[in-house]
Order: sequence, then C-alpha cells, then structure tokens
Amino acid sequence: MAKQVEIDKKLPFLPGLPFVGSFSAFFNDRLNVFLKMAQLGDVSGAHLGPLTLVQLNKPEHVRLCLVEQGEKIRKPRSMHAIMKSPVSGREGLFISEGAFHQRQRALMAPAFQPRHISAYADTMVHYGESLQQDWQEGETVDLNREMTRLTMRIVGKVLFDTEIKDEADELGAALTTSFGYAAYRLSNPFSLPLIWPTGRNLSERAAVRVLRDRIQQMIDEHQSHPDGRTDFLSILLNTLYDDGGKMDRDQLMEECLVLFSAGHETTASTLMWCWWELLHHPKMYQRLQNEAEQVLQGRAPTYADLKQLPYTLQVFKEAMRLYPAGYVITREAPKDFVVDGYRIPEGSLVFVSPYVLHRNPAFFPDPEKFDPERFTPEREKQVPRYAYIPFGAGPRICIGNYFALMEGQLLLATLAQRTNFSLLPGQSVYPDPKNNLTIRPSGPIKVAITKRLIV
Repeated sequence: MAKQVEIDKKLPFLPGLPFVGSFSAFFNDRLNVFLKMAQLGDVSGAHLGPLTLVQLNKPEHVRLCLVEQGEKIRKPRSMHAIMKSPVSGREGLFISEGAFHQRQRALMAPAFQPRHISAYADTMVHYGESLQQDWQEGETVDLNREMTRLTMRIVGKVLFDTEIKDEADELGAALTTSFGYAAYRLSNPFSLPLIWPTGRNLSERAAVRVLRDRIQQMIDEHQSHPDGRTDFLSILLNTLYDDGGKMDRDQLMEECLVLFSAGHETTASTLMWCWWELLHHPKMYQRLQNEAEQVLQGRAPTYADLKQLPYTLQVFKEAMRLYPAGYVITREAPKDFVVDGYRIPEGSLVFVSPYVLHRNPAFFPDPEKFDPERFTPEREKQVPRYAYIPFGAGPRICIGNYFALMEGQLLLATLAQRTNFSLLPGQSVYPDPKNNLTIRPSGPIKVAITKRLIV
C-alpha cells in the first residue's frame, strides 16, 4: 500500500488561466517560466493550451530520459511536423529518430572526432585573423553581426569548402527568419501550418528557398569538381553505408542544412555572450588577454596551443553554462511512466532545461554570477554528472561538441590578443528565445575597436 502511495504523488502545476493555462507567460517569457517550474519541485508541470508540459529538474532525470531511454523517448510529433523538409518530407540528424537516426549518425560522427577536427584549427584561426584585420581603429561594430558572419564563414569553409563572405548577411538573415519561425511554431500550439499564406509563413518560405538554393549550389559544385577536397561535404559524398550505398540527394540536402545552420549558430551565440560578460568584467577580460599574449607572443594560435590556454576555455564553458544555446531539450512521453513517484501521462511533453540545471545553486553556487573559475579542472570534477549539459547528453549529444569547443577557444584567443573592445554606453541585452531558436542576445552589442600592439 505504501508503495502505491509513493508512485501516486500529485504533480505540482504552475497556476494558469482556464483553457490556455500558462500559454501567455510561456510564449513571452519562457525562461522565467522554466525557473518558476523548478521552484515547484524536482518534477513539475504546466498547461500550455491543450498540451501538458512536465519539467524534470535533476541530473538523474537527464540520465533517465536522455541516456538510458535516449533512443526510446522520441522528440515531439509537433517538432517533426515543423522541422521536417517542406520539399521532400525528409528529416535531418537533429530531428530523425530510431534506426534511421543511428545509421545517419554512424556515418557522420567519425568526421567530428577530435582526431579529425584538429585539421580545421588553422582555418578557424585564419578567419578570426582576417576579421580583426578588416576592422579599423576606432570603428564601431556590432558583435552580434560580426560573430555570426565569422562562424558562418568558418562553417562554409571547413564543412563545404566554400567562401561565403559576400553573402553572409543574406544567409544570416534567412537563418534568422527560419530560426525565429521555428521558435514561434514550437512555442505556439495555435499557429497555422506553413501552407497557409500568412506573412510569417511567406517570409519563412522565402528564407527556406535562399538556404536550399545555396546549399544545393555547394553540393553541385562538389559533384562537378570532387578531386582533392577534404571538407565534410566531400566526406559525406564519398562515405558508404554498411550496405555499400550512399546518401541520396534529398537526405544529403537535409543533413547539410542541419550542419550549416547549427554549425555556426551555437558558437556564434556563445561568443557573443562571452564578449558581453567580459566587457562587464574588465579583470577577467584582462586575464584572458594576458593568457593569449603570454602563450602566443604575437603569433596566431594553433591546435597545439589549446592546452596552454585553459582560462580561455573556462570563459567559453562558463558562457555556455549561463547561456546554453540549446536551453531546453524536449521529448514526448510515448506512454505513462513514473519519475520520482510522479506519474507522467502519455502524450505529455517532457523536458529538461540546461538553462535551469545550470542555475541550480546546489551545483553552481551564486549561479547568476559569471565566474570562469567554476571550470578549473579541480572544480569541474566536482560538478555532478549531467548537471552541466550545454551539448545535451546520451546517444543524441551534439555531434559537433568538440568542434564548437575548439572553435570558441581559438577565436577568443585570436581576437583577444589583437583587439580591444569597448562597449558603447546605454546598451542592455537579454537572452531572447522568443525570437530565436537559441538564446541569442536580444539586440546588437555595439563596441568600439582599438588595435592592440603586440611587442
């Protein structure tokens, strides 16, 4: 009898309005909603119109849902409907499921292992150096735009062997539209399907055409001139499945779109937050610059320098803690199941939020404080497993995690050594998941450029 009571604990829910529940608060301020849900307990709920949301707030829950059951608890049907190709109906690595997802990941993952991505380091640094050389003394730039352009150029080159400098703004605008559309649809159960000719849908269709046309140009170029290329697209074109077959045209397009979109967005977002925090913590900014100067002594960084730049990596990791690009990881309960004595109904949207986990004071004291010292090797070992998951966890952990860490560390060192940023007064930004698929800053981060003399 006691055991029956134990698995029938009443799930605490956020208070909401009849019929719509917490829809308005979730749509306009979802990060705060997640934090309020965590205050209700280790397992908590909210109603979003017709949907039931269940938030799991412990590292053990991450292990349960993303690791132990990582291939069984699927992504929500609504996510599949929104993010699959409107042209072919295909799904890329981010959204595909089951045996098909495992097959695609097995084909793609080897190229993202550390032993392979080390070859990309020089390209990353080259574009970082090129960017700072383009800046003029005293010029004002928007770091939001500049970091996006920088990481997009890097992804274009290392993944597709393509230079996209002249079209970075057009592609960036298309991606911003597409990310904003996905964020809107995923948070609004009352939104109209893409087929309806609303203003938002028409803008999304135009953005998708821009992205697909450019990706197709990259694919066509590779197939016309395949020799001597070592980029990721060439690997995809030449790698065989276990049965000897190759990825077909439609699936290749979906995987390239995923890599191009996610491959630059998460790093760009984290770099923006790195600079924002460093500009508000001058001593930390100075320490980062001192480390780069002492190790590099005026030369460009290389892959071999990464171990000698520990504070630079700590800064990047701490920015990912406070502002994890993937701020929520959502699944759909395929059947009733029990977590910590709470019965989760079939069809519920079950999620863990890295944004919430990373702010748990039990794991990260004074959690709102930006403190790269949390990620010294000694202190990082003290963080419980799955309490820090900026790349997710389990069999669906971000395939590009090593790539992103290396890129962030190299670009911070490259730019910090060469340039001083001075924040223009009167600016205030905040994480903005309402208009972005990640938690980018809500607006421009305008800085004045001063060139640093390296003796």
